[in-house]
Amino acid sequence: MYNKFKIIDSHCHIFPDKIARKATDSIDIFYQISETGVINGCGFVGTVKALINQCDAVGVEKCLVTSVATTPHHAQSINSFIASEVELFPDRFIGFGSLHPESEALEEDAEHLIELGLKGVKLHPDIQNFKVDDPKVIRIFEICNEKKLPVLLHTGDSRYDNSNPDRVERILKMFPDLIIIGAHFGGWSIWDKAPEILCKYKNFYVDTCSSFYALSKKRAREIIDLYGADKVIFGTDFPMWKQEEELKFLFDLGLSEEELESILYDNLAKILKI
Repeated sequence: MYNKFKIIDSHCHIFPDKIARKATDSIDIFYQISETGVINGCGFVGTVKALINQCDAVGVEKCLVTSVATTPHHAQSINSFIASEVELFPDRFIGFGSLHPESEALEEDAEHLIELGLKGVKLHPDIQNFKVDDPKVIRIFEICNEKKLPVLLHTGDSRYDNSNPDRVERILKMFPDLIIIGAHFGGWSIWDKAPEILCKYKNFYVDTCSSFYALSKKRAREIIDLYGADKVIFGTDFPMWKQEEELKFLFDLGLSEEELESILYDNLAKILKI
């Protein structure tokens, strides 16, 4: 069913083999996933081999791979790892780097990221412990705007107020030319609130990852329609979800072939000029 479509998985986390199990478990713990048993039932860990095997099984052509600098001094080493994997699999992987607002060498970290050939920046306000409209973080958005680096931004969390829609909206107004991709339909666990506030911004896209498990098909389709299929990008949050199951859910929403082509490939390809 999926073979007729070109597909990019726009939201994948990969880690060195020796820490992949620990890193995957830490994500479960952070989101209190292990208690519910809802996420990561797929049994994958975030290794490159596991991701490629999953892509091969369902026909996913490319993946946007990234990781998050949990401390300032980890940014360059994490970005070097991502770049090394992209270099090994240039036809399969597109890399986004990470920046940390507490870094004393933020401009240097950004230049290093660009020199590595990474195509954008991933930020996770909850795991990195910042509010998106904090002045230190605004400097990151300034750099990304200057360098024309799109930002993949974790958005939303009912437990915190780091990246909820009102704060994200301030950034969108400050940087109307900066492409920001709001993960989790623009607001993880606050899916009803996010599109009401954010769907009107031309520079704001959303990905689908870590959302379908909590939404009815009716509500998922409504959210896609609110943003518009030309602003929605397919992603799985690998290793947290199976690509096959996420694709099946998407294909069950009654979208047109043109809408599916936009969501599965064209929207991100346009942003990244691929």
